[in-house]
Parts: sequence; C-alpha cells; structure tokens
Amino acid sequence: MTEMTKVKKPLPFDEILIREYLLDNPDFFSRYPELLLAMRIPHAQRGAVSLVERQQEMLRSRVQQLEEEITSLMGMASRNEMIYMFNSKLSLKLLECADIGELRQALSEGLKKQFQFSHVRLITVHDIDSDLSRIWSKRLNQGYYFGRLTTAESKRLFGCEVGSVALSRLSEQCGQVIFAIASQNAMHFHPEMDYLLLDQLKQLIDHLLPKL
Repeated sequence: MTEMTKVKKPLPFDEILIREYLLDNPDFFSRYPELLLAMRIPHAQRGAVSLVERQQEMLRSRVQQLEEEITSLMGMASRNEMIYMFNSKLSLKLLECADIGELRQALSEGLKKQFQFSHVRLITVHDIDSDLSRIWSKRLNQGYYFGRLTTAESKRLFGCEVGSVALSRLSEQCGQVIFAIASQNAMHFHPEMDYLLLDQLKQLIDHLLPKL
C-alpha cells in the first residue's frame, strides 16, 4: 500500500493578523523578553539563530548599506564640486575669446587637460554632407548622445576611430553645430551617465557662438 500523501493542515491562526499586531505593538517583545531567546529563525549559513541575533545581523547589514550610500553621496558631491570649479574657470576663459578660433582652442585645451579627452570639436553640419546629416538626425534626435560610434562615424567626426563619445546639438541660433567630445576609453561615455558638464558648457557656447 502506498503511503497517503500528507495534507497540510491549515494553521490555527491568521499570520497576517499576527504580523499587523506586531507592527502595531513594537513593544510586544519588551513585555515578553523570554520570547526573544526562545524563538529560532532559520539561517542559511549558521542554522537556526535567535530573534535577537537575527535582528542584530539585519541592523549590521543596514548600517553597512547606509555607510556605502553615504560614501557614494560624498563621492558624487566631490565630483560635482570639481565640475563646478572647472566650469567656472573655463567659462571665464571662453568669455575672453575674441573669435571662434580662440573659442575652439580654449575649449579643447581646457577639456583635454582636465579630463584627458582625445578630441574636442565644434562641427558644422552642411546639408550636402550626408554623413554628418545622418549623425545629426540619427544620433542626436534627443539632443544628446553618449556611447560608442561606428568606425565610419568616428572617422567622419574626429578623423580616426575613438573609444566613446559625448555629442550634443547646439541651439538653432548657432546653426547646425555638433559639440563633440571623444575619449579613447570605450567605457568613459555611456548612455546612463548624466550630462551635467556637457549641458553647462553647451549653454555657454550657445550664448557665445552667435556673437563671434
């Protein structure tokens, strides 16, 4: 005779009600401290542990998570401060430029020195240039592009193959102009990155270029 499958009996209590009661009464275990040591919770590495041990472990994990978040925020704040200081200095140099040639040179020298970019260019798109027109419409339909290009696109924009790029359209007042930055590091520019630095410089160039 085969052994009959055991039927799981319904619990004599409602787990949801117990959960809600404990949430509404966080002092429950302070009134019954003996339960803290009596209760055992399964643990993947250590077998069964007490509720106190489990709580301490969860608190340590939460503290570690908060420390990592604070470290990340401090790094981000330091980076944003560095970008602000760099933009302030570069903006003053750009405001002193007397013509487009000086503007291009100051922009290129500043960005290459600070961030070791391989190329920095302001590229005018002509309707008869089908390659640039395709980049303008395909890559910059959202105004910005971060990431990698095809070999043909890299050579058209920079004269050689590059790792990754940051591209943006300038305003209509400047005509069809692409502000293009390239890095030999294929992972430097990627679609998920923010465009704080690029956007601030773009706005300044938008303002200066028509006047030059």
